Amino acid sequence: MEKSNGKKNKHAIVIKKIDKYILKQYFGTFLGMFLLFIPISILVDLGERLNKFVENKVPLSEVIVYYKSFILTFFNVLFPIFLFLSIIWFTSRMAQNTEIIAILNGGMPFWRFVMPYLVGALIIAGTVIYLNTNIIPKARMTYNEFWSTYFNKWGNYREKNDVYRQLDSTNYVYASSINHKANMAYDFILEKIENDRLIFRLYAQRIKRRSDTSNMYTLSNVTKRYFLENGKQYVQKQLVFDTIMPFTFDDLTPMNYVAEGLNNKELKKFIEKEKLRGSRNIGRYLLEKYKRISLPVSALILTFIAVAVASRKRRGGIGLNLAIGVAIAFGYVFFEKIFSILTVKSGFNPFLAAWIPNLIFLFLALYLLKNAQR
Repeated sequence: MEKSNGKKNKHAIVIKKIDKYILKQYFGTFLGMFLLFIPISILVDLGERLNKFVENKVPLSEVIVYYKSFILTFFNVLFPIFLFLSIIWFTSRMAQNTEIIAILNGGMPFWRFVMPYLVGALIIAGTVIYLNTNIIPKARMTYNEFWSTYFNKWGNYREKNDVYRQLDSTNYVYASSINHKANMAYDFILEKIENDRLIFRLYAQRIKRRSDTSNMYTLSNVTKRYFLENGKQYVQKQLVFDTIMPFTFDDLTPMNYVAEGLNNKELKKFIEKEKLRGSRNIGRYLLEKYKRISLPVSALILTFIAVAVASRKRRGGIGLNLAIGVAIAFGYVFFEKIFSILTVKSGFNPFLAAWIPNLIFLFLALYLLKNAQR
């Protein structure tokens, strides 16, 4: 009995050492690869943007802030790929050194060998979910605002034509076009509807906000129509008049990227408000909400695929495994981008767009793991 217990204790100690070794490789290789690519990505981006920085006379302090936010934005987009390739790398190295064969021949089942990978993936996924919902949104907003200020001065990230919004339960506005730079809108219509009946309609050929700090507007060539209960109309015309409106042009057409800079609570409230207003970008905002969870979850799925691909010793060695890994990684990126574009451009269901790539690669992971155990 004592010998049996002693063997069990030794076996448990060996398993713990293997778990620690794999987890150390898991995190160490991932962080090493990410830290290696940070300066490379910054240098590449700086090479592309340097002329723009000089032309726009961007202060050095703002450039530094930009690259701080760039690192977090860069991490958020590419961390699943870095994680996937780092797992391929160190697991392939273990396989080539026959470490995996020794571990499995020592009596450890394949599913137990995968457990430390699962633990590492859960830690990474949980960390990224926290970052995605609290810290990264601020960095992404800084990144996007910098880009919009210095590289996109004409405001191409907004709706500008045929803008229709519901302000509240009774008031609706429409503008054929909005010039945010001039704080001006054209062919402006304000309608008030109560109990499914139009009771007031205001048309202005032009409406201009008086200042960026107030909601006072100057309206030109105005026609007001009051619809009476007896079916008659009362019409009033004015060349110019000033009034206060319960909105700003930024409220009517926020930047397309505004959802990326909101934490989860703010994003939820923002989406509810934009649904009421009938925003055309609801699909984009909902996709942002769902991807904050689906993208970190992809870390688990890609981890299983990487282990299944790299755990076998191949004639091509680490290079072949990396080539397979790169192909799979780009396949994931391809599906993720395709479904995102379908949501933004064609109104595809944003929840499905966020989760279908994960579902496709989950089936691939299960298939590869099943074959890897043989």
